[in-house]
Amino acid sequence: MKKQRYVQGVLWGWLSAVVLTAQGAECPDWSKQRLTRESQALSVQVAAWDHAYHDRGEALIDDALYDQAVARLAEWQICLGETPDHQPLTRITSTRNSLAHPYAQTGLEKTDGDGVRRFSSRRDNLWIQPKVDGVAVTLRYHEGELVEAISRGDGERGQDWTARVSQLPAVPATLPAPLSGVLQGELYWRLIDHVQARDPATGARGKVAGAMAQQAPTAQTRSQIGLFVWGWPDGPTDMAERLAQLSALGFDTADYTHRLDDRCDAGDWREQWFNSELPFATDGVVLKQGERPGVRHWSSSPPEWAVAWKYPAQEVLAQVRGIEFRVGRTGRVTPLVWLHPEVLEGRRISRVSLGSLARWEALDVRPGDQVAITLAGLTIPQLTEVVWQTQARAPISPPSPERYHLLSCFEKRPGCDAQLLARLSYLGERLGMQGVGEGTWQSLMEAGVVTQLLDWLDVEPHRLQQAHGIGEATAEALITQFHQARTASFDDWLEALGMPPGGSERLGDWVTLSGLDRADWQTTPGVGPVRADALVAFFSHPQVQRMAARLHDAGISGF
Repeated sequence: MKKQRYVQGVLWGWLSAVVLTAQGAECPDWSKQRLTRESQALSVQVAAWDHAYHDRGEALIDDALYDQAVARLAEWQICLGETPDHQPLTRITSTRNSLAHPYAQTGLEKTDGDGVRRFSSRRDNLWIQPKVDGVAVTLRYHEGELVEAISRGDGERGQDWTARVSQLPAVPATLPAPLSGVLQGELYWRLIDHVQARDPATGARGKVAGAMAQQAPTAQTRSQIGLFVWGWPDGPTDMAERLAQLSALGFDTADYTHRLDDRCDAGDWREQWFNSELPFATDGVVLKQGERPGVRHWSSSPPEWAVAWKYPAQEVLAQVRGIEFRVGRTGRVTPLVWLHPEVLEGRRISRVSLGSLARWEALDVRPGDQVAITLAGLTIPQLTEVVWQTQARAPISPPSPERYHLLSCFEKRPGCDAQLLARLSYLGERLGMQGVGEGTWQSLMEAGVVTQLLDWLDVEPHRLQQAHGIGEATAEALITQFHQARTASFDDWLEALGMPPGGSERLGDWVTLSGLDRADWQTTPGVGPVRADALVAFFSHPQVQRMAARLHDAGISGF
């Protein structure tokens, strides 16, 4: 009965954390019927990941993303008024071939920097260890001989791993002293010069799980698995004594366990281990009170004498809020994925670019999908994969790439707002207009003041004031910038109008350049057949020619 209450404490500790997470997040803006359907579908997906992980030893999803997906499922179930029915600590699919843990494996309360400070302020004699990212195991020794090895399972029972663990070189079959007791630790995948900050997605946990699921892992595979002992439930209750005895037994726990003091606090160790070379993957640090209760007074999980401080997420599971297709100046269609905001590396991420229409079509991202987001070079958000697709596929009609090109949308017409706005913004930059950005052009377009690329050339101040946010002083400043733009060079004007690359290599005025044919352009350095065709098309396009005539009438040099 005591053990049952203990395991209930483990599960309730995890459930409480999820409840707090769900309460701090917004429930999906879906009907109850849809949320039920999506929740059930995600539950089926999580079960499929579990089956592959536990039964076949295949990690179909990154460990961190799996944990976040399970938490997302729990949030949805709580939004439905249900009790989450999947426990992330579960590592057994049946009681067959399972064993009861001599002492239930504890979970850890997850906290942040403020939580660590509160934890530390109330305690003395604190120690810190890296939180090794592997697969937990319980080892039972009798008179120095390994007699039992159990996977973590649900904390109360786990799979009988005795035969497999006995074959691992890192796990001593015989101790140098006749110890009868229980050790708890982490089986990890050995890594060479591993820096967690540099290479967070190693899949190390999945590799260990896969090896332990194999009927007969090779000798090389077995040699890749190491052991880090982090617990000795029936051992000395004092940390210093416990570490000394573990060292005497041949374990390296003391090498990675340090007492906190004024010279090196928890944040220092966390930063050091995150950025230093270690032989294993880690996902944070664990703070422990030096003196903990003995087995007879073992507290329910999570224990009061230990907490985990995880590293910042370097990959986050985000829910898609919507898809926007932006048409750029050259007609390139760029899909933008709008997300329910997530924090990654201290940054709030609410959107990410897919780069091309072809990539969106390949991924088929839709509102409600769960996607993995990382930061490229710690600065640019990137969508790396679609982790799970929503059951309700929202209809999306992307713009046709044939509709937009280098010579489309020089004026405002249905479907042209985005490209015309991009053209105006680029023109302002190329002609050196100060303080005339996208927002200004947007206001002028919405007010109908600018409906073509060159409408600003002869606009009156009172017309500018019809646009939102533009008063008398701003209008005068804009007029000044518009007049100064007239003095730009002929080459700058050509680029501002959208001339394809290569045209500026030729000397001459508009009359000369517009008279060149395909063969003439190909004599220009760096201009091949494709670029020559684009240049001929540009200079002969009716709208471009009308703009050139307008610039000629306005007295712009070169036209």
